[in-house]
Amino acid sequence: MMWGMGLFNSNPRLATVHGRALLCLVCGGREFWSREVKLNSTGAELLGLGWANQSALALICDSCGYVHQFAGKGPDMWRRDQGYPAGVEVN
Repeated sequence: MMWGMGLFNSNPRLATVHGRALLCLVCGGREFWSREVKLNSTGAELLGLGWANQSALALICDSCGYVHQFAGKGPDMWRRDQGYPAGVEVN
């Protein structure tokens, strides 16, 4: 279980990518905390423009803390008490 949740959005949730349940690459966990992260570039940081870097969605595994990053359209998120929607491929 993660601590310091003031940095994250809501509660841990289930996630799907292209109709498939997302599992943590390290531990196989199914619940993730989400937050926006910056994709830093050296040039922008050197010029003091780090705030202008693009953002990504980070999903942090609730079990082990591994960070999964998604650029562009991120995964779909689902409340764990409602489960995955019908038709989702769960491995």
